[in-house]
Amino acid sequence: MDDEASSSGNSSSNNNNKNLIIDNNNKSPVLGGFLDASKAEKSVWLMKCPSMVSRFLQSQEHEGGDGDASSPPVAKVIVSVDPLKGNDDDNSATEFTMEMAGTEPGDGLKTYSMEMSKDLVDMSVFSESSQGKMSVEGRILNKFDVRPHSENLENYRKICRERTKKYMVKSRQIKVIDNDTGSHMMPMPGMIISGLADKRKLPIKASDMKRTRRDRREMEGIMFKLFEKQPNWTLRQLIQETDQPEQFVKDMLKDLCVYNNKGSNQGSYELKPEYKKSNEEPSPE
Repeated sequence: MDDEASSSGNSSSNNNNKNLIIDNNNKSPVLGGFLDASKAEKSVWLMKCPSMVSRFLQSQEHEGGDGDASSPPVAKVIVSVDPLKGNDDDNSATEFTMEMAGTEPGDGLKTYSMEMSKDLVDMSVFSESSQGKMSVEGRILNKFDVRPHSENLENYRKICRERTKKYMVKSRQIKVIDNDTGSHMMPMPGMIISGLADKRKLPIKASDMKRTRRDRREMEGIMFKLFEKQPNWTLRQLIQETDQPEQFVKDMLKDLCVYNNKGSNQGSYELKPEYKKSNEEPSPE
């Protein structure tokens, strides 16, 4: 419900005027001309209606509906009164239904419910012609919220879904290139090709990801099993094998291993002698 249209009980606005709704309490002078107030006491209705209804009413107006009595009606309002419900001061006993007359809207919805608003501010409808003439078109008597009738709700939902899908699909456009020599498409020295850097994005390294520290006893068991496979490991190899934070692996190496400063195994770690002996002892049969 995103458009507002004003309509009177027996005629519509004419001369393709632009309706301007302002508060009666804010009486501003009209600059540069006179205000036609001949219709100031005419009763009109203010309707807040779906965009499809607003477009249909405007299209009928542009097709020749000038608001005269001879013009065919574009809509019909049916008033239903339940005498057993409510009282004279209660609007709940009265129901308003609008049926689109003549050509139906393109969506196929023809019947709409009109809910009368109880809180109505004193307002009037003003119009401005293409020549700049300001006129009072009437005073708002009732305000309505127009919604699809209950019997058309499923069809209305279908229309909304189709409209959403239509706007989400991007239409492909074909552009004719005047310069068909292809010179503008050839890469030039110093030219930066857009999108090339995105295609060559390096994968995220494991070291850049946050690692969760294991239990110390569990980590000791993993370290002993690794040194059973091979006697020497570098710090980087142990970090990759255990998937643990670098500082945590260093702390474990200080307790369990010695660092080789020279020799054929320079730069690697091996178990301390006391741990080597315990690991090399055969298990009792």
